Amino acid sequence: MTLSKQSNLELCANNIDLWFTFYDQIQDRSLLRRYRLWLAEEELDQEAEFYFAEDRIRYLVTRALVRAVLSRYIPIPPEQWRFKRNAYGRPEIGNNDFLARHLSFNISHTRSLIMLGVTRDGAIGVDIENIRAREAPLEVASSFFAPDENTALEAMPAGMRSLRFWEYWTLKESYIKAKGKGLSIPLKDVHFDLSRSPDIEAHFCPALDDNPSQWKIWQLRPTEDYLAAVCVQRLERVRRELVMRRIVPLLSEERVEYIISRQSCA
Repeated sequence: MTLSKQSNLELCANNIDLWFTFYDQIQDRSLLRRYRLWLAEEELDQEAEFYFAEDRIRYLVTRALVRAVLSRYIPIPPEQWRFKRNAYGRPEIGNNDFLARHLSFNISHTRSLIMLGVTRDGAIGVDIENIRAREAPLEVASSFFAPDENTALEAMPAGMRSLRFWEYWTLKESYIKAKGKGLSIPLKDVHFDLSRSPDIEAHFCPALDDNPSQWKIWQLRPTEDYLAAVCVQRLERVRRELVMRRIVPLLSEERVEYIISRQSCA
């Protein structure tokens, strides 16, 4: 649908809204100029620092996407959103607004595609990779994966190892982003067992002082080129579900049903 008659969205506690934008398809310069009007001065400075035009567009559309989407839930104009970073560098909402403080969001981008996850009353982490754009760096698995993951990876047929690498990678990234502590959490301390497809079974090192039952995790395929993971904090007596939309801010929006390939047990 077009956004001329756009209405506000109610974000229920059981919904995790996922928004997808194919930024390489946004070529309208007038539309990009409208996005730029929303950005804060420091964001405009950051955009100008990118050398390649593709990187500038990706950054601009990412910032516009966050502002446009958050304004769908809370009656704050896109240009009035403020952001801060936690001690580990994770972006968070900085507006002194009661309703806004209950929203959590997380962003990931890869070649051509931006993914934004939004939820209420709970942490969220998302990660997306273009698994066709580059070969999986299998040589780094021994440095970042748990021993059981490496054993499982090496036991797979050669032609399947790249996908399994990205499955592990996106799951790990989504969890550490949900925790909001970045790479202070060693990737090896988060172990995933994918042998019981389509179940995801998570295991955490005792040093993390966390329980996998506190998290709901999904893996999905927006297209054959992309693999994404979502990790969301569970809420008591709430069954959390994904709602997916494809959007061009200020221009179009539609509900989509991308394939969920794996998920942790309910």
